[in-house]
Amino acid sequence: MATTKERAELHKTIWKIANDLRGAIDGWNFKAYVLGSIFYRFISENICDYIHQLMKDAGEPDFDYASISDEMAENIRQKMVQEKGYFILPSQLFQNVVKNADKDDNLNETLSKIFSSIEASAQGTESEDDLRGLFSDFLVDNAEIGNTVIKRNQLLAKVLKTVGEMELGSKYNDTDNDTFGDTYEFLMQMYASAAGKSGGEFFTPQQVSELLAKLASYNNPNIQKVYDPACGSGSLLLKFAKTVGKKNPDLKYFGQEINPTTYNLCRINMFLHNINYDNFDIRLEDTLLHPQHMMDAPFDAIVSNPPYSLKWEGKDNTILINDERYAPAGVLAPKSAADLAFTMHMLWHLSERGTAAIVEFPGVLYRGGDEKKIRQYLIQHNNVDCVIQLPANLFFGVGIATCIIVLKKSAKVDSSVLFIDASKLFVKDGNKNLLLDEHLDKMMELYANRQDVDYLAKLVKNDDILENDCNLSVSSYVEQEDTREVIDIKEVNAKLEKLIAEGNELNQKIDTIIKELENEGE
Repeated sequence: MATTKERAELHKTIWKIANDLRGAIDGWNFKAYVLGSIFYRFISENICDYIHQLMKDAGEPDFDYASISDEMAENIRQKMVQEKGYFILPSQLFQNVVKNADKDDNLNETLSKIFSSIEASAQGTESEDDLRGLFSDFLVDNAEIGNTVIKRNQLLAKVLKTVGEMELGSKYNDTDNDTFGDTYEFLMQMYASAAGKSGGEFFTPQQVSELLAKLASYNNPNIQKVYDPACGSGSLLLKFAKTVGKKNPDLKYFGQEINPTTYNLCRINMFLHNINYDNFDIRLEDTLLHPQHMMDAPFDAIVSNPPYSLKWEGKDNTILINDERYAPAGVLAPKSAADLAFTMHMLWHLSERGTAAIVEFPGVLYRGGDEKKIRQYLIQHNNVDCVIQLPANLFFGVGIATCIIVLKKSAKVDSSVLFIDASKLFVKDGNKNLLLDEHLDKMMELYANRQDVDYLAKLVKNDDILENDCNLSVSSYVEQEDTREVIDIKEVNAKLEKLIAEGNELNQKIDTIIKELENEGE
């Protein structure tokens, strides 16, 4: 497996390649071609590796799927679709197409037909929804990448050739396919960083994703299903794949996303991390109005970074107040800020012994009106387990300090809320702040111990919070350390008296000198 240094060098090289490729094209728009090509290469190599292993087990170690005829390959189409969720003919494999890409005058048509064929291979099967539209952002006739077919094909060929030369195989990773997934996530992070706020809308920093995974899985070894109702590119779900998923290969991943482009990125991300189609279920729809996984609930763990202060129908939709997700609180989240609507949605989907870890906009912790009434419901029903204040400037395009709310349904050990102030646990990383492993470890230590620690943690009874206007802001309970220098008044007075005495003595000397000079002048 690659060392951290090797991966860092690989990522640095890949980002330079990706940037050099795009020329004058906006990087955010160009991401679909680089990321799509990486995905195309991955599924091609992945299905070849799978077939080669089957043939090796059958006593044919030298079998090469890429070199056989399409007619012969048709014999295993049904088996591949059933087991892998898709099928690619030998002539359609990335490695075969890339060989002649720069000589193919109809490369745009070739790619379009191949992508359509791969998606069509799953039609009428269980994996149909997982494959549909995966290449929809890879627009082969987009004028933005060239104003003629020839120029577009030249750039497409260059992208394929370059991705084909990237060291994503055994040299960097001998034991699994994580290099593809790591590279994909690295590129998404870089594109998100370069795009600012528009990119940050779908990407949660990996350190925050890891913290959410640790919180939601803490003390629960029997997690079977994890859910994210605003899954973006899937980074939160995939942290489970890298932690809990290693202990439980049958873990199921559920997510919903409203943005079609991000929805595609998430499904591709699942494949690139070698999560088989029958282990994930990602849906495209509006979570608040049209939830897609109510039949799959309850979930053992929920992790989410829903959009901050999203506008929604709220009271304008008379059906919502009777929705079983929102009705228990007796009110709906304001039309101008759906944050707590997501919170109530997640609480409904949570299992009795499960945990939800949610990134929240800080205003929902203390604002009045209907948001206060929702907080009151959560506190009275002992659903709020912990609130963590994060450092500012962790997220792309968001400079404010966000927080994490940890919810439980009925698995709490007390009738209190633990408040943790982690606002100072970070290091500077360019123009952003960064959480290190030691910071995550400290937060998890505070969470596990569940006791007061000066300037860091405070355990507060629910009744006290209710009396305090249902305020869940960490700063209302965790005292800030006074870092000003302590002044010793006695010591200051002593120094002052000494200075005054020295001043008086000096004045006397000056007076004496002046008198002596006056006497000499007479």
